[in-house]
Amino acid sequence: MPLQSSPIQAEITQSDGKSFEQLRRECLQKGVLFEDPDFPAKDSSLFFSESVPVNVEWKRPKEICSDPKFIVGGADRTDICQGQLGDCWLLAAIASLTLKPETMARVVPPDQEFDHRYAGIFHFQFWQHNRWLEVVVDDRLPTVRNKLIMLHSASYNEFWSALMEKAYAKLNGSYEALKGGSTMEAMEDFTGGVGEMYETKNAPGNLFSIMKKALDRGSMMGCSIDITSSAESEAKTTTGLVKGHAYSITGMEEVNYRGQTVQLIRIRNPWGQVEWNGPWSDNSREWNYIDKSEQIRLQQNSTDDGEFWMQFEDFKRNYDKVEICNMTADSLTDDVKHQWEVSMFEGNWIRGSTAGGCRNYIDTFWTNPQFKLQLEDTDDDDDVCSVVIALMQKNRRKLRKEGLDLETIGFAVYKAPEEEDHLGKDFFRYNPSTARSKTYINMREVSERFTLPPGKYLLVPTTFQPHHEADFLIRIFSEKKLINQSGLLVLMLCCLHQPPMPSAPEEESSEEKGLRRLFDQLAGDVRKQLFNTISPVLDSMYHLGFRMLLLRCFPAGMRLNNQLLQLIGLRFADENYEIDFDDYLTCIVRLENMFRTFQALDKFKRGRVRMNMMQVKPLLHHT
Repeated sequence: MPLQSSPIQAEITQSDGKSFEQLRRECLQKGVLFEDPDFPAKDSSLFFSESVPVNVEWKRPKEICSDPKFIVGGADRTDICQGQLGDCWLLAAIASLTLKPETMARVVPPDQEFDHRYAGIFHFQFWQHNRWLEVVVDDRLPTVRNKLIMLHSASYNEFWSALMEKAYAKLNGSYEALKGGSTMEAMEDFTGGVGEMYETKNAPGNLFSIMKKALDRGSMMGCSIDITSSAESEAKTTTGLVKGHAYSITGMEEVNYRGQTVQLIRIRNPWGQVEWNGPWSDNSREWNYIDKSEQIRLQQNSTDDGEFWMQFEDFKRNYDKVEICNMTADSLTDDVKHQWEVSMFEGNWIRGSTAGGCRNYIDTFWTNPQFKLQLEDTDDDDDVCSVVIALMQKNRRKLRKEGLDLETIGFAVYKAPEEEDHLGKDFFRYNPSTARSKTYINMREVSERFTLPPGKYLLVPTTFQPHHEADFLIRIFSEKKLINQSGLLVLMLCCLHQPPMPSAPEEESSEEKGLRRLFDQLAGDVRKQLFNTISPVLDSMYHLGFRMLLLRCFPAGMRLNNQLLQLIGLRFADENYEIDFDDYLTCIVRLENMFRTFQALDKFKRGRVRMNMMQVKPLLHHT
């Protein structure tokens, strides 16, 4: 099953809550060109840590050339030429995107041009943390002496790629925020796919067939050469390859060469120039010894455009990493296609509470968020359960302007004991992990594929060092539906001390009995059923204050997600996770005020309000 099996309506991101169509219609009615207040044509949209070194003029395409076009002759990989920004990782992903027309049409909607209904506004769609987002931009682009200084097309009057880069820069806060990265990151943002990485020097023997199968299944791929120091970054080798530079992989073929089968791989440099000059390069003699029709087919448009062929063995010798973004979680090492179930969890590492670090720090490791999972049904053709676990840290590019960057992250999976909910230090001291990420690494996402026997497991995501804060998203792909044993709250609160168990029904105090009667009066059958489902989880984690709070929220129709519950606990609960009456009233008043505020602001949105965590945090603190 594709990870996005059917189109999902993209969420509006513009601060005024207006969609692309609304904004374009308003501009056309007023006879003005759109100017984006959320990403103004100013130096601050270019850089946050330095001043702009040259005199940059922001110009619309109609000021740059006389006949601008959004797309000329179809979008393809030759439309991507790198500018002054070090974002080759993004450009390599865009080149791969052009090979997937359906996906391309989602990211770059075709309903926009410079003649019909032109209003100086364009829109793009990107996947971020399990949501599709609509990003609108005006068409003012940074230029020097009337030439684009960032990403541009080889065609002087084609602008889709330059506008797409601007939209992605807006999504991440600035153009500077796009400096340096992993091709996988952008490929996932274009597809919602799940990534895998291979080291060519340590890869399985069938790496060629794995990569060819990936291309055949619509996966996007990139590759790179490692560097040993910053001085080697973008250093050119004698064979025409560039170190520390992101390339896209655009083709895999096998040809008959002098009676032997030779495996070839096609690679593209996003610079639009600088190519491999060894065997099977554009003008090498090897091409003279294969069938003429094959030569013509494989060497179409064979010019100095940054794209070239290599023999696969040379590729493995020269390149170090291959990044593959799969549209499904199917293994690339077998021919079986599966139906995949996706489970999603969100959480936070918070200093002094849930940021315990890796297992090297055993005294704090146990305080990390713990997710209790159950693999119940085996795969259709086996007695084990196939699982892909992907841990992603959120919003780190946006936070660069605050001096933050990617954390070094990883995860471990343990067999979970039957009774206990949140496990303490001794459990992790004496029990080894059943599975774990291969390494801790400072990438946005770490993912691994496992086959595990049925049973209950505990997933512990961590930063490498303790006390480092970040938000994260976990995606778990399983062939059979995963059971979340942690219930509604997913064990997001780490218990520094085990809270006391609530009273049994026959031993309840008058206050507790009154609370139960109140709930029976206010809650319908559905809410009672829901409460009965989550009550055991609540009992094991929270005492009376939290139960009162949740009961009040349910009849009031307020939806509280795990992150908000965690913040409430950290802000208002004591060491036993009890909330006293004064804090209970304060919390309820603040929640109801927030709810009414968001409801008034978001009347145009469907359903109940889902609270944004960046808006919630300040409101939960005392003023």
